[in-house]
Amino acid sequence: MALTPPDAREAPEVLDRRDGPYGEVVLRRHGALLQIIANGCFLMDTSDGRSERRLVDAAADALAASGGRTAPRLLLGGLGVGFSLAHAAADPRWGRITVVEREPAVIGWHRAGPLSALTARALADPRTEIVEADLVTHVNETSDTYDALCLDIDNGPGWTVTEGNDGLYAPSGLAGCTRLLRPRGVLAVWSAQPSPEFEETLRNAGFQQVRTEEIPVARGVPDVVHLGVGPG
Repeated sequence: MALTPPDAREAPEVLDRRDGPYGEVVLRRHGALLQIIANGCFLMDTSDGRSERRLVDAAADALAASGGRTAPRLLLGGLGVGFSLAHAAADPRWGRITVVEREPAVIGWHRAGPLSALTARALADPRTEIVEADLVTHVNETSDTYDALCLDIDNGPGWTVTEGNDGLYAPSGLAGCTRLLRPRGVLAVWSAQPSPEFEETLRNAGFQQVRTEEIPVARGVPDVVHLGVGPG
């Protein structure tokens, strides 16, 4: 459900400000919206969530099209304001749901803060597991495997603002994703803009049935979900 956008003349209210392992993270309220700001850069808010929910559904649909499986295991890269987690936990098709989030402040705002209104039910779901870690590190170090990876990190492969995040979308990062995927598993990547170059990188990394879904937004270019099916 989209929330009413705030009046531009209304000053945001800072609810919490913390110095985390990757710099300053701020949670603000602007009208009815909650906003996350990192190192002075706007990251996300609670205004919509269509593309984040579609990220999860597109992965589920691609798994079903590739033969389906019972209680597929899902990894969500990035907790954000919780749209993807809440949507995944509301779907009984998923088995274990692992969320990797590197900002302890964001996790805290969901567990016992203003963002808990969005994710309390999902966090109470026995299928849900929260891992506090950098996703790039998790991809390189975990021995766990998943049926689907849904990545919502930075602004996507074509426009990263945090140092190191671009490596996730490079050939080496995609090789790590392939290692985590079970045979014929699905990789779904959220992006703030289309990236034909990333489509080609996915194909070169061995992903099949590569395609891009566009999700219209209120203003500007559409959000997109890049999809690929791993080998197997």
